[in-house]
Amino acid sequence: MKKVLFIGGTGVISSACTAKAIERGMDLTLVTRGRSIRSMPKGARHIKSDGYKLPTALKRERFDSVVNWIAYTPDHIESDISFFRGRIDQYVFISSASVYQVPPPALPITEEMPLDNPCWPYARDKIECERRLRRSSGFPWTIVRPSHTYDRTLIPIRGRYTVIDRMRRGAGVVVHGDGTSLWVLTHHTDFALGLVGLLGRSETVGEAYHITSDECLTWNEIYRLLGRAAGAEPALVHLPSEVIAAYAPDWGESLLGDKAHSKIFDNGKVKKIVPEYRAAIPFARGAEEIVAWYDADSRRRTVDAAFDRLLDDLVSAHRRSMETAQRGG
Repeated sequence: MKKVLFIGGTGVISSACTAKAIERGMDLTLVTRGRSIRSMPKGARHIKSDGYKLPTALKRERFDSVVNWIAYTPDHIESDISFFRGRIDQYVFISSASVYQVPPPALPITEEMPLDNPCWPYARDKIECERRLRRSSGFPWTIVRPSHTYDRTLIPIRGRYTVIDRMRRGAGVVVHGDGTSLWVLTHHTDFALGLVGLLGRSETVGEAYHITSDECLTWNEIYRLLGRAAGAEPALVHLPSEVIAAYAPDWGESLLGDKAHSKIFDNGKVKKIVPEYRAAIPFARGAEEIVAWYDADSRRRTVDAAFDRLLDDLVSAHRRSMETAQRGG
């Protein structure tokens, strides 16, 4: 029986991996803050720990695999290397597919693509985490790079339920660019099949893998599938990513550093190690799961007033620019 430690384990992505690891009969320990909206799964040992500090008692244990779901900075990696060195056979760092060079020099993206994302601090921090691991002599790391993985609680667009509410009201919803760039959304249960299949595999040490769906959708299709699930035809308003960034810098960083660029991934590397890996859930079904979850409880249908106003401002800016263009400048 594989002895596995998850640092985290009740989040959007990790909760499905927790369930899959238990289903596979792994001896699983979770270290969490105990604040998740998801209930603690049966079949796993749970240790509550505030912040990033790991319980000292874990230093007396040996694990086949450790997966860190909440490491975001090189300091986190440095701490883990010191804490686990010599007592584990595999350390899995959850990085991000946003680390790849933007814009992509070629499609589909493979794990050999250079890591370079000057536009998004989140991605730059993940790159530095990966570099620190690669410099750690003798430490048994495996790198996993998810790309926009969701569950029924996560509406995978900026503004979350506020945008669904606007769709249902007939208000304009903002899509970056012309909405035709390609994107990949991965259901968390699909991701879990790939991730858990890598655990305890000695041949994965020193290797990096992305785990994504093979389904590619335009952003227009993503918004329309969510609208269809919500029983609405969305009024799409297209704006350049640079314009959006001028109004909302944080949103702009994630666009210019990631979502404004077409992304298609070659999952051949993970499928060689986990041949049963297939992303079986299309986003059309995932969108239906999402809307059903929000519609099941009115407390989940929270409208962010500030974001709603932001979209109103962006829609108004678009309208003014169109009127100016029609008048000939």
